[in-house]
Amino acid sequence: MRILMIADIVGRPGREIVYLLLGELREKYKPHFIIANAENAAGGLGLTAPIAKDLLASGIDIITLGNHTWDKKDLIEFMEIERRIIRPLNYPPGSPGKGSIVLEKEGMKLAVISLLGRVFINEGDCPFRAVDEELKKLEGENLVKIVDMHAEASSEKKAMGYFLDGRVSAVIGTHTHISTTDFQILPAGTAYVTDIGMTGPVDSVIGIKKELIIQRFLTQLPVRFEVAGGKAQIEGAFIEIGDDGKAIAIQRILETD
Repeated sequence: MRILMIADIVGRPGREIVYLLLGELREKYKPHFIIANAENAAGGLGLTAPIAKDLLASGIDIITLGNHTWDKKDLIEFMEIERRIIRPLNYPPGSPGKGSIVLEKEGMKLAVISLLGRVFINEGDCPFRAVDEELKKLEGENLVKIVDMHAEASSEKKAMGYFLDGRVSAVIGTHTHISTTDFQILPAGTAYVTDIGMTGPVDSVIGIKKELIIQRFLTQLPVRFEVAGGKAQIEGAFIEIGDDGKAIAIQRILETD
């Protein structure tokens, strides 16, 4: 199985480069499934139902979220209808939406699980216990399993990678918007990377106008974040998985407009 995972989509620049280049990436890598983290796709904070519809219509199969899941109220009702949008599994019981999905296409079945880290974020229940319970529910099924680990601390992400090594096909880190270079296959066959980066404006600080971020660091005063403009990039990971569910290869994706 071939999977393309698109890094955190930030604002209009991120959305537009997805619409522009996704067809080329599909032709180049021929993925069976495309996953994208889109929790920053609406103005840099959250996701709206109309934007979610457009992203799914563009060819994305599954959308994962993170700590900005609840920023746009209209998404909450839409998530109950559109099961291909998943919020972190370890939100408390009773939260709207689902934290995982099993999708079948072309005779292949893929399970995607969204997790939210707790270090420096302080939201949600324990992601380790939550994913452990979810994997028990999926035992016995011939599934490729991908985990989006949306977390701030690299140590928490790496710990999750080793915790799930050999139990899932890939643990892909998101959230920081800064790509790391540790694309690897862990000893028991799980593909891993600490963070796949950002899909959005290049001349920015994690997608936001750099002047605003610098001002905040200099003054310690709150500022209203605005998504930057200019040249955009699409980042992500391409993962190849064997019939045994173990990763064969993982590589970085980086394209600009």
